[in-house]
Formats: sequence, C-alpha cells, structure tokens
Amino acid sequence: MRFLALGDSYTIGECVAEVERWPIQLKHKLGRHGVPIDDPIIIARTGWTTDELLAGIHQANPQGVYELVSLLIGVNNQYRGCDPNQYKAGFRTLLNMAINFSDENPTRVIVLSIPDWGATPFADGKDRVQIGIEIDAFNSSNQEITLELGARYINITPISRAARDDRSLFASDGLHPSGKMYELWTRSILPDALEVLNRR
Repeated sequence: MRFLALGDSYTIGECVAEVERWPIQLKHKLGRHGVPIDDPIIIARTGWTTDELLAGIHQANPQGVYELVSLLIGVNNQYRGCDPNQYKAGFRTLLNMAINFSDENPTRVIVLSIPDWGATPFADGKDRVQIGIEIDAFNSSNQEITLELGARYINITPISRAARDDRSLFASDGLHPSGKMYELWTRSILPDALEVLNRR
C-alpha cells in the first residue's frame, strides 16, 4: 500500500533524523499492527506555504492512487501574516488534490491541525497569546473544510501546547518538534490510519 504525505517542515521533520519523522514512525507502527505499507512519499519542505506546497506537488507530479494521504499545511501562512481567506482557498485546493490522489475517497485522507509554534522556546519574547489566536483561526478554517469534504481530521494542536514546559519535546532549534513529540502525534494518527487501511 502507498502513503503520500504532503506538508511543510512538520512533515519533512526539520532538525530530526529521518526515522523520527512522523510519517516514518507511522509506517513502522502500522507494520507492528500487521498493516504493511511502503515508505511514504513525502512532498514537503521547511517554510512552505499553501502556494509553495501546491507548486511542489506540481513539480513532483506524484502518480497513481495512494491508499493513505496526509495533509498538514498553514503554519507558514500564519507566520508570514498571509490573508486568512487566501489560506482557506489554498487549503481547499490542496485538500481536493489530496482526495484526488486517494482515488476520490476522502476517508483515505487525514488532515492534521497546525501546531502552535507560540508554545515553543523559539517564541520567547513574542506575543504567544496572539500567535495562539491566529493558529486557532487557521485551524478553524481547515477543520471546517476538511469536514465539509468528508476527510478525517486529527487535532494535534493541544499536544504542541502541552509541550511548552518539556524541552525534550522540541528539536535543537527550539522551534520544531523532536522525535519524541512526533511519536505523540503518531499515536493520535494511528487509529484513523488503521481504520483507513483495514477498510481499503
């Protein structure tokens, strides 16, 4: 079975070893549950917004049907102060593409909420409350569109916020998650991924 993971630094695993990326951890957890899956095809890059991910997908030109597709995008739209309505339009386009990659089966698509980088050590001295408010607004948009189109939604934002006082949950740059935090995300994703792949 094939797995396509679309996103930004959170999907490519900035500052962590490849084996610690959450799509790789998910592959191994699925295998331990008797669900073998190919190494994920990851189309993601640190710093990407919705527009840049869209361009990256066109350049990579993934082919065929994927039994599982994930999408996590938007933190860089928020960080750069992009128009929330522009984000909504870009997210809807990307989610429709993800559904297309899943053979028009939205239940095979898992959307992850945007983590709150305002809870990271990197955000020291910044307006953490305002960052959180903006992240919540972006997540409200992506959740609404996800449910409208019939895909699955996993809210990992509370995990990112609970990590504020545990430095081991952050990578060396103090901004991106460590493998340990990605493992917590993977635990949240696993039940839906198992349901998707066992119902194929």
